[in-house]
Amino acid sequence: MKVSSLITGKAVYSVTAETSIATLVEKLASLKVGALVVSPDGIRIAGIVSERDIVAALPIHFHELGRLHVRDIMTVNVTTCTPNTTVAELMAIMTDRRIRHVPVVNEAGDLVSIVSIGDVVKSYVNEIDSERSALVDYVQNPR
Repeated sequence: MKVSSLITGKAVYSVTAETSIATLVEKLASLKVGALVVSPDGIRIAGIVSERDIVAALPIHFHELGRLHVRDIMTVNVTTCTPNTTVAELMAIMTDRRIRHVPVVNEAGDLVSIVSIGDVVKSYVNEIDSERSALVDYVQNPR
């Protein structure tokens, strides 16, 4: 199965590097997402910022949190995939790098979507369930 099957009809949200942390937190909460792509135009990727980045910044920047912007806490070395990446490959990448969100880009490197570990796990569980159903059917109804 390819990543393209996970992103059909899925919206991708972004913020700019100049967005305040307060606005970032509000946007994450209102959209009910765990990460946003950092982009100046919604196409080019400048970074990614997640709930994990916010939590990691708290001990260091707690007293100045009100003055911080996304650029101060975002991850700039972004791991991406393409719609042609297999879900198994993506699962391995996410596990090896201990990341929960991966932007999806086209051949030109433009942002297309984003995939979360929840999307990958749901896909994997559905695939296993389909295989289980096929095996049960095969055992109960031999030809």
